[in-house]
Amino acid sequence: MTDTFDDVARSKYLLLTTYTKDGRPKPTTVWGVKDGDKLLISTDDGSWKTKRINNTPRVTIQRSGPLGEPKGEPVEAVAQNLPKSENRRVFDLVTKKYWWHAWWWIPQAIVRGGVDKVHSAIEVKAA
Repeated sequence: MTDTFDDVARSKYLLLTTYTKDGRPKPTTVWGVKDGDKLLISTDDGSWKTKRINNTPRVTIQRSGPLGEPKGEPVEAVAQNLPKSENRRVFDLVTKKYWWHAWWWIPQAIVRGGVDKVHSAIEVKAA
């Protein structure tokens, strides 16, 4: 049975594949939270995935293990970087879902300059 966007978006671990300008895939393990018909991801501001999304919004998502080993088939989707005003909300949603990582997730953000300074939010929708 083929995974749907909803199946993948509800997964514990996700593999987000972004694409370079010349079409090469770049898979990255991410944490995501389903929010209505969207998947929200918190990542480092200025990361390569955010730069690639600005150039090419086409992405795929698929279920994965904690170290990024693919499980299931990729699902086509479209991503966009959200405005800075959304960073805190998405960070809080991700922290709530992955609360057992909060002991290092929150302090590392604070030490690096604060959630609003070092994080960026990504929204992914089904293609």
